[in-house]
Amino acid sequence: MSTPVLSCENLEAGYGPFRALFGISFEVAEGTATALIGPNGAGKSTVARVASGLVAPSAGRVLVKGVDMSGKAPHEFAEAGIAHAPEGRAVFATLTVQENLELAFRETLGRKGVGAALDEAYEMFPRLKERRTQLAGTLSGGEQRILTLARVMILRPALLIADELSLGLAPMITTEVYRILERIKAAGCALLIVEQHMDYALALSDEVLLLRQGEVTFRGPPSELDRRSASLLSESLSESLSENPPQQEQSS
Repeated sequence: MSTPVLSCENLEAGYGPFRALFGISFEVAEGTATALIGPNGAGKSTVARVASGLVAPSAGRVLVKGVDMSGKAPHEFAEAGIAHAPEGRAVFATLTVQENLELAFRETLGRKGVGAALDEAYEMFPRLKERRTQLAGTLSGGEQRILTLARVMILRPALLIADELSLGLAPMITTEVYRILERIKAAGCALLIVEQHMDYALALSDEVLLLRQGEVTFRGPPSELDRRSASLLSESLSESLSENPPQQEQSS
């Protein structure tokens, strides 16, 4: 049996006196997708940050391909093959699409690798080629999420942590973002999908973890998710999404 790309063992973490995670354990195997679902405040994004080195666990271990990375810096997680596409619009708004890509590629590939990486990015994400001279801050929300994905995917990570990529997006744009995630998975990249939109995440995933108040209350195949748990989660998500309704996407 191959070593999992990511193993989280009995993770505990928090922010100052506030404890967010209570003994979280799971694995993500090569080429598979794991959905991490739950309402606001369940601890989903904290798991994502711990798994990419942005937050150090107070207890437990994070292993990447069998190597203990607990306490390592985010750039060391990136070098080990972990890419994190965070929630929100993580782009440089005053730079063009191409400048955003060039900056990301130059930092990791060096100046000589930028040209080939740009060609590959534009082939993978044709919409970005159309928008390459446009300021990133003027892109639609969905296009900014796609730009975020392009900045990390050309580096060919072993695992992509997709953290609430659909937050605030219209359903049609969310569908497009998930088609991109499907292609990324088909290319062999493992996925850890942190998501409030349960249906999208479950359709793509091989395993699902349901978090409530910092604890895993269900772990298994999406088809075995307890109906009662799913019903309670849907009610919680409806309340969460009413506070963050999808925005109308506009093309520039």
